[in-house]
Amino acid sequence: MRKHWITGFLILLASAALNAQVLGGDILGTHDLSPTGPSPVKGQSSAACLYCHAPHSGLGGSTPLWAQTLSSQTYNLYTSTTVQNIATQPTVGGVTSLCLSCHDGTIAPGQMVPSGNVAVTGSMNTADVFGTALKSSHPISLKTPLVDSSDLVSSLATTGTTADPLKKVQLINGSVECTSCHEPHNQRIDPVSQNFLIRDGANGQICLSCHEPNARTVAGKSNPLAQWTTSVHATSGNIVAPQAGLGSYTTVAQFACLSCHMPHNANGSAGLLRGATPPQPNMDASSQACFACHSGGTNLQQGPPSVFAEYATPKVGHPLPSQGNSHDPSEPAVLVNNRHTTCADCHNSHSSMQVGGFTPAPQIRPSQTGVVGVSATDGITPVVPAVNQYENCLRCHGSSPGKQTMTIYGYAPLRQVSGADPLNVISQMAATASSSHPVLHDMTSPWPQPSLLPYMTKFDTTPNSLRPIGSGQGMRIFCSDCHNGDDNRESGGQGPNGPHGSVYFHILERRYEFSTVAPGANFPLTGPGSPIQNTFVNPSLVGGNTNPGPYALCAKCHDLTNLLQDLSFKPGPTGKGGHFTHISQYGLSCSACHSAHGMGSLSASVTGERMVNFDLNVVAPNKTSPISYNRTVNTCVLACHGYNHNSDGTVAAIPIP
Repeated sequence: MRKHWITGFLILLASAALNAQVLGGDILGTHDLSPTGPSPVKGQSSAACLYCHAPHSGLGGSTPLWAQTLSSQTYNLYTSTTVQNIATQPTVGGVTSLCLSCHDGTIAPGQMVPSGNVAVTGSMNTADVFGTALKSSHPISLKTPLVDSSDLVSSLATTGTTADPLKKVQLINGSVECTSCHEPHNQRIDPVSQNFLIRDGANGQICLSCHEPNARTVAGKSNPLAQWTTSVHATSGNIVAPQAGLGSYTTVAQFACLSCHMPHNANGSAGLLRGATPPQPNMDASSQACFACHSGGTNLQQGPPSVFAEYATPKVGHPLPSQGNSHDPSEPAVLVNNRHTTCADCHNSHSSMQVGGFTPAPQIRPSQTGVVGVSATDGITPVVPAVNQYENCLRCHGSSPGKQTMTIYGYAPLRQVSGADPLNVISQMAATASSSHPVLHDMTSPWPQPSLLPYMTKFDTTPNSLRPIGSGQGMRIFCSDCHNGDDNRESGGQGPNGPHGSVYFHILERRYEFSTVAPGANFPLTGPGSPIQNTFVNPSLVGGNTNPGPYALCAKCHDLTNLLQDLSFKPGPTGKGGHFTHISQYGLSCSACHSAHGMGSLSASVTGERMVNFDLNVVAPNKTSPISYNRTVNTCVLACHGYNHNSDGTVAAIPIP
């Protein structure tokens, strides 16, 4: 018996010696506070384990022979408008409490219970001190049992287990604690990101142990992380430069979640977002994280075109939020709190795909995959995720009551016939509209369209500045065919695609001038009916390039030569009128007579055929009858550009008193 006891004792000593060797400074890393350890904090004791543990006389209870004095702080914990599982105050003596005894920074390392204070030199790295404001760190000590959520793997709530195939990431007593993600005794399990991770964390593997990257619906809520695994942020091989300060991985795909999120001490808004360093002025908190890579800087080796350059003078872009008007992931699909366009309103960063090719109109663009939309049928019903691009645009430009006309976007026509909400484009482009651009539905006009360029009537690969359009059942176009950056790559430029900003008013992709008249009520010298103020005599027919003409936007789809030949607007009975006279002789813009989106409301005098809907800032009654348009005989009854247009087709200059 004595022989067996001695043998066992020798084995125990050998094991202790082996463990002491394994837990040397190379393994414990910065948790080795001994004089020769790698930690910036160094104490007098050469026994690395004793800074945390006490073989005798340590704290009792459930603690693992704990030596460091425990913190009794009350913490300001993480919360958000979408979180389902509520963080609670860590149990004193629980595993998270042990970590916070050093990492909340209120008790210095070396304040040991059994032996009193041990003098230490140096200080902890700032990033490792969380303070008592844990609202910017991943929630811990969650209230149990855990509540299921669409963005969580189902096993968390059903069996209390994670989806980690290595079984390393685990719930502690049914909850998330520090040791769910960290192994405090081994700094280098992940050889690249040496942060005491419980396992290799590259490509978001630790995060995906709890967060579901596939489609789920729980309590009527769809998973915003669906399609993460094929998204650009999960697959991009773009190399992240060291100055980005993200950590030790190499590519965007390896950083994965860490490209945008910080699990501890996040400096962005709610959602543990990684804000820009330094914060960018006049930019909402939720977009700061996007700025790090999408601002044209040097954080990426081959960065994407700068989106934020589209907001810089002389360009005008979608309005970034003002204070108190920011994006929140829990906000409704119909944006009542309008005029606060953030990146997250139009893009879902967890499912955005790289744009290698363009889907046929009106399907959602790859970069907008997974984004929220609104049905064009009623303007209210959410579409999650949006199937068509216009569904996302309708969050603001449909039935939202927050719309407003802003002078920064340039001149806004006053249409003769308008619905109750003149900024709601749904009625203007719905299938019930008398005429419209084919965005919400296929082009169904019963009238011939002689001005359309040939490639607009078929879906093929004909090279042109506008991607060929067509759905097989009829033609469709995107909102972004007109509203886009002036330098977008889709149309041959070097900038980002999409309506982020443009040098042209109303975030138009190309030049499009609006006819205006001199303000005032001194008719016929000023005001509606008076001569056009901004005239374009003999306008350039150039559709694009560096010096586009005033009708360049319309020239993407319409043949200006055809229009000037009056093939689609033939002269009236007197032989005068038509497009040629109005465009070349009087310099009128299309906007004086045509609505850009469509004609959703009707009147007895203006039926809206061919999107004719006069701008009352430019056009006035001719003193004989109300403004009207007769397509059959091609006559207008109105006063415009200093001339009366009469019902018999005659035109006469308005006498100047």
